Amino acid sequence: MTSWPAWLRLGLVLPLLGVNAFVLKRVLVQFAPFPGLFLTAALIAFLLDLPCRWLMGRGLSRIGSITMVMLLTVGLLVLAAVELVPLLIAQLSQLISASPALLAAAEAWINQGQSWAINHGLPADFADLSSDLISQISRVATQFSQRLLGILGATVGTTINVLIILVLAVFLLLGADSIAAGLLEWLPLPWRGLVGSTLERTFRGYFAGQVVLALILSAGQLVVFTVLEIPYGVLFAVLIGFTTLIPYASALTIVFVSAVLGVQDPRTGIELLVAAIVVGQIVDQVIQPRLMGSIVGLQPAWLLIALPIGSRLGAILGVGDLLGLLLAVPVASCVKSLADAARTGVKPPESPPVPAGP
Repeated sequence: MTSWPAWLRLGLVLPLLGVNAFVLKRVLVQFAPFPGLFLTAALIAFLLDLPCRWLMGRGLSRIGSITMVMLLTVGLLVLAAVELVPLLIAQLSQLISASPALLAAAEAWINQGQSWAINHGLPADFADLSSDLISQISRVATQFSQRLLGILGATVGTTINVLIILVLAVFLLLGADSIAAGLLEWLPLPWRGLVGSTLERTFRGYFAGQVVLALILSAGQLVVFTVLEIPYGVLFAVLIGFTTLIPYASALTIVFVSAVLGVQDPRTGIELLVAAIVVGQIVDQVIQPRLMGSIVGLQPAWLLIALPIGSRLGAILGVGDLLGLLLAVPVASCVKSLADAARTGVKPPESPPVPAGP
């Protein structure tokens, strides 16, 4: 096709990508949910490889470091399952039980706004808005709670999936270098080093930084919410903390949970909003620059574009919307880095010097 016009070659790219994506989805659906489990295990292996390398740098063998890190990981998971998960389930159940009162309070606020608008001669067509808003929120809340409680209640399936992910993560850790080298062998020689270093730097740096930030933010907000005696403090702190894994999601979560509490007690909602913003700004301005630096290298506009695309591609490929959102930013960052390299030109790696003969 080198003799074809450039516009024609470029015009064929999108249809070919669409056909390949359709075929790939049809193939991956037959193996569901293994593709999602495999990607989750790969991400966990990326994260656990950091402490493994740290231990290896201090003289521990690869097998010994993996064993120690996996034992610590399993211990933390068991501790969270025993101490944290029951508390989260209890607070979630309490919140679901209180949802009718919260919806009634929200409807009362809308009616008050309608009365205020009528008294000041403003348009006040809030009746349909009120009924539609309450019905939509009630429907979404019911579906979300049923789905979440169903996931939490599927103990056997969840346990099996967790075990599969952990076993896959161990095997990926054991064969990380050989697996990566084998996959890179499929690429042209000039691209092997660049693709390998870009993926390693972006994925490992991004996810390690985001997970640490999520833990720090969750712990900080948990302390502040406990001091302020915020209702459902543990649930909201964990929810706000771990939505930082998706850019801008934590800000939406803060506004949402503040509104949930504010419809019944405006003072509590404002306290949660202020406390969450203060803790979040401390983490963003003090900890995040030192921890992550400029790993992603994407403008905010490109982040907003990458997130819905990643979510949709995750659904199309059968790995899930959430996993697509988590992968959207580092994948977009890698694509940008590789596109910049393709534009400027990629040089093949230099061959090692040949030792002189005797």
